[in-house]
Amino acid sequence: MFGCKCFHWSRVLDFSPPEPESFSLPAPIPQWPQGHGFATERINLGEIEVLKITKFEFILECNLLQDKKKGVSFYKPVGIPDGFFCLGHYCQSNDQPLRGFVLVVREVGLREPQNSFICNPDNSPPLLSPLDYTLVWSPDDGSEENLEGCGYFWLPQPPEGYKAMGFVVTNKPDKPELEEVRCIRADLTDKCETYCLILDTSSKFPKLPFQVWSTRPSHRGMLGRGVSVGTFFCSTYWSSTEDLHIACLKNSDPILHAMPDLDQIHALIRHYGPTVYFHPDEAYFPSPVSWFFKNGAILCKKNELVGEAIDPEGSNLPVGGTNDGEYWIDMPSDDRRESVMQGNLENAKLYIHVKPALGGTFTDIVMWVFCPFNGPATLKIGIMNLALSKIGQHVCDWEHFTLRVSNFTGELWSIYFSQHSGGQWVDAFDLEFIEGNKTIVYSSKSGHASFPHPGSYLQGSKKLGIGVRNDAARSDYYMDSSIQYEIIAAEYLGDGVVSEPCWLQYMREWGPTIVYDSRTELDKIIKLLPLMLRYSVENIFDKFPLELYGEEGPTGPKEKNNWVGDERS
Repeated sequence: MFGCKCFHWSRVLDFSPPEPESFSLPAPIPQWPQGHGFATERINLGEIEVLKITKFEFILECNLLQDKKKGVSFYKPVGIPDGFFCLGHYCQSNDQPLRGFVLVVREVGLREPQNSFICNPDNSPPLLSPLDYTLVWSPDDGSEENLEGCGYFWLPQPPEGYKAMGFVVTNKPDKPELEEVRCIRADLTDKCETYCLILDTSSKFPKLPFQVWSTRPSHRGMLGRGVSVGTFFCSTYWSSTEDLHIACLKNSDPILHAMPDLDQIHALIRHYGPTVYFHPDEAYFPSPVSWFFKNGAILCKKNELVGEAIDPEGSNLPVGGTNDGEYWIDMPSDDRRESVMQGNLENAKLYIHVKPALGGTFTDIVMWVFCPFNGPATLKIGIMNLALSKIGQHVCDWEHFTLRVSNFTGELWSIYFSQHSGGQWVDAFDLEFIEGNKTIVYSSKSGHASFPHPGSYLQGSKKLGIGVRNDAARSDYYMDSSIQYEIIAAEYLGDGVVSEPCWLQYMREWGPTIVYDSRTELDKIIKLLPLMLRYSVENIFDKFPLELYGEEGPTGPKEKNNWVGDERS
């Protein structure tokens, strides 16, 4: 066990931390077009209303390495309006600007029977104070001199039929007041899960392990109703993270009133739409889907030798069903093939799908990029760069990135950068801005994966310096998504508000199956390497995603997991 002398905690009583750096977008947020509940700062979830708090009071700091930037700080929300109640405290690493939120909540009195979406047979109030607190963790070795100034982490004990939403942190061993937080009736909550590990003491102090995690709803995506509260989860190693003993909120409003209407969507895209930069050596650019069809793309059918020309709107494509291998799209077989492969950047556009995120408290603006052709990859082995002749190339390429916007204010919160089989969420403070609140997205050479900054990104083993290169850089080749876009779907707006194009309903492959054996090309490379490298390189090759080998044509946007689900992260 250890005490506070070796585990450094800064106390609010005798230590005033420097004002943490905060982040705000480069330009003011505009006045959005008038609508229903979007950007009104408060969101109605049914029986309760929530407000996002971004101002905090410092409680204490945990610093394992005596390096302030490596530390973690805990905060309580301040400036809570009358009638609203705290649900838990906030935590984040010190190596980033103070930019987070916690939700505060109030009852709005919608418990009448005519509200059929409310399930509350005994008419219990939506909010109640906890009955007590359980001390989850403290760096206390039992001696009095080590009690003062340590961090104490408390889990509210909810009444029966209610759930706690977060933990409470104190710098003294006294229990928090019961009025500090509220618990939520269970039917107004949803399951949550741990997400990013913020603090782990096990390497420094293995005898008293402690972990702190950010949380997120377990049920996410377009149909998920879980709402992030912004609080954290903490535990010792001997307690399970499967049952978190806390929950997230649930949006019981069937209309999702906080989502933007069509005019507001256009305003968001015009204000935030990123500029997509392509590599100076890029050879395979995007094009409009209609241009691809007009310039000789053909629809092929299994067991038929001759393909069918595709209507410019894609109206003769088979719609619905599943990817059963009966149909695929291919390049023109005449002299137009080479020019079609190069795309048509001048007239290209972003195809936009707008959908609810995190229970309708955020909006995801998914921007799809269509390229008629995906070029071959470049392999990096140490200082060697080997241009591959076939691996990675395939007909048609659908890539995307996603803007996540807060429905409380209309503020851009983060962007998801899709990168082949995975991707990453990047907070707004780590984005590159080009004009006001418009950001930059870098598209990698040949493969069109998206990245937040220029550079050479390795898909493989960074430690060994072996993998596929993703080179991203600014050039004179770009698309401005704030201008060059078409909204293709926003299901929550209702039927007829957005007309989905015919080609969006095509669920089969946008490219033929490649017949070459990609592994043969890799084996040739392996044989040229020194013996000491062969085994490591071969293991890394085995872990490459299947789509890198280009052996099957890609599917369209509606067949991707993120169309209905959340982004992979």
